[in-house]
Amino acid sequence: MSFGFGIVGLGLIANFHAQAIQALKKGKLVACTSQFPQEVASFSQKYQCRGYEDIKEFLKHPGLDIVSICTPSGLHLDAALEAAEAGKAVIIEKPLEISLERCDRIIEACARKKVLLAGVFQSRFSPLSGLIKKTLQEGRFGRLVLGDAYVKWFRSQEYYDKGGWHGTWKLDGGGALMNQSIHAIDLLQWYMGAVDSISAFAATLGHERIEVEDAAVATLQFKSGALGVIEGTTAIYPGFLKRLEISGTRGSAIQEEEILRAWSFAEERDEDRGIRERYAVKTTKGGGASDPGAIDSEGHRRQFQDLIEALEQGREPLVNGTEARKSVEIIVGIYRGVREGKRVTLPLS
Repeated sequence: MSFGFGIVGLGLIANFHAQAIQALKKGKLVACTSQFPQEVASFSQKYQCRGYEDIKEFLKHPGLDIVSICTPSGLHLDAALEAAEAGKAVIIEKPLEISLERCDRIIEACARKKVLLAGVFQSRFSPLSGLIKKTLQEGRFGRLVLGDAYVKWFRSQEYYDKGGWHGTWKLDGGGALMNQSIHAIDLLQWYMGAVDSISAFAATLGHERIEVEDAAVATLQFKSGALGVIEGTTAIYPGFLKRLEISGTRGSAIQEEEILRAWSFAEERDEDRGIRERYAVKTTKGGGASDPGAIDSEGHRRQFQDLIEALEQGREPLVNGTEARKSVEIIVGIYRGVREGKRVTLPLS
């Protein structure tokens, strides 16, 4: 059986979704929709699918099974509710939405209509991320002590000036954290477990005419007792690969995108040398560090494949709505801590 995909919102990220869908053995891009006629015409021609300017007509397209939502972040809710009501499986580009209330409305709507919901966090599907997660589950790190995420990226002033939604609270939901650092924050909590409390600072230091932060730092205490740091910015030149450092009493790992900078354990295993050699290869892409288009679609393909398998097997996707909500809660907690000038405890009330 082949699954028909449709894309809502036809900006830059929609191209990566389309390329990922085209690479699936059991998936086909059958339709797309946008409120902008010129986008519909060019995108549908480029990817050889049916274009619609009305989402209601789009949702009636024959053979449409899965709706991929690529609209500005603060518009995810509306498209998701319509897709769920039409009985379609839904996959939403990060963040799931820009507030917990809006995330919960999506999760509840999909549960009510009994349709699968996934949030796009393709970094979880990389072989290196999977290896680190598996090794954590095996207990090789010992007791976790520190978990740190660093996203020191660059975005030009032009990036924020064009398009009209980047850098706004209403549609972007935040700045360097909610838009750019969220992948690293998702990985951090996936590796380290739930966050207990947060203290944070944020500022706008390198850009004009934006409402949100372009630099933020937060200190975390995880429910395990481990401590951590998040640093996120879009204001430093030239921008560097996102970096995660996981450290425990018996071992440590440092990850920069798909590069393994450190892999060291008190009890060395035969396979560890091969792991270090395999993941020492430099990434061929920029990881989005200075150019949002400098990524590839392989991670998205893996995640779309997981959604297809979930539909076939009658299970939840690996990054379901509840999982996709977790990073949003951490970021909203950071923003609350900055706003109120005090330590914030999770879960948020």
